Amino acid sequence: MPPHGGGLHPGTAGHLDEITSGTVWRLRSRACWQEAAELLTPTADRDPRAALCRAELLIEQCLFTADHWEEAEAALRLAEAGVTSTEQRAAAACARGFLAYLGSVLGPRDRLDEAQAALGRTSALLPPHAAGRPLLDFRRGLVAENLLRDQTAAWIAYRRAHDGALAHGDTLLASSTWRHLAALALAGGDRVRAREGFAASLRLREELGFMVGVAPALAALAEVSEPDEAQQLRAEAGRLVQSLGGVPVWLVGRLGDTAPPPSGPPGAPLGAPPRARPGAPRGRRTN
Repeated sequence: MPPHGGGLHPGTAGHLDEITSGTVWRLRSRACWQEAAELLTPTADRDPRAALCRAELLIEQCLFTADHWEEAEAALRLAEAGVTSTEQRAAAACARGFLAYLGSVLGPRDRLDEAQAALGRTSALLPPHAAGRPLLDFRRGLVAENLLRDQTAAWIAYRRAHDGALAHGDTLLASSTWRHLAALALAGGDRVRAREGFAASLRLREELGFMVGVAPALAALAEVSEPDEAQQLRAEAGRLVQSLGGVPVWLVGRLGDTAPPPSGPPGAPLGAPPRARPGAPRGRRTN
């Protein structure tokens, strides 16, 4: 599977080739999704794997910027048109479900039905122990938590995703499952377990060098830290957000005075989270 679990970063056990090169990872991890996608553009028309990777990169850009929806949609349509195997069809459907989910939470309209249908297709296409299952489970957890408001279903999905990520050596996905399981623990009043999960998520992202994901991990850990430490963590997160051009945009408003005003990217909301889908929970975690 492409980004957000399996193959496009050095934390997986899978084979790395010219598509999943270190250059693509380094650009992606520093919020340079456009540049990373351009490296894959010459082969995307003839190589379904490159097209899928490129689409996932641009969908991830939507996650962190709450913008660039049309680019991601065009890249995903290209990937969907070029698939040649059941595995690739499953990957495209999983990406479609994630884009619809993000559109519901951060974008202009509710796409819950589309997200559920696409993730359902993914499940039907994947064998029970397929490498793409952990990513599917994680994305189903996001839908359950943030759109369906079902924390029990979310916890079950995140737990399956977490176990699968560890089994497949997907360190980046594990950093996200740690974070979401910790958030549910915190919601249930278990600050000890929450701190353990947030700290593990931060450690994994720092070890991978996934810089664009470090600031959210710092902010999450601050939620369960003593006031002095929390202030330091938020200040560090603010400096990272500024250095990366103001992403993730939905984090800026939660860092308070510790986050300097971002300078970009063009079109991104400044100083406040983007408008959410009506009724979406405040303080939600999307990655």
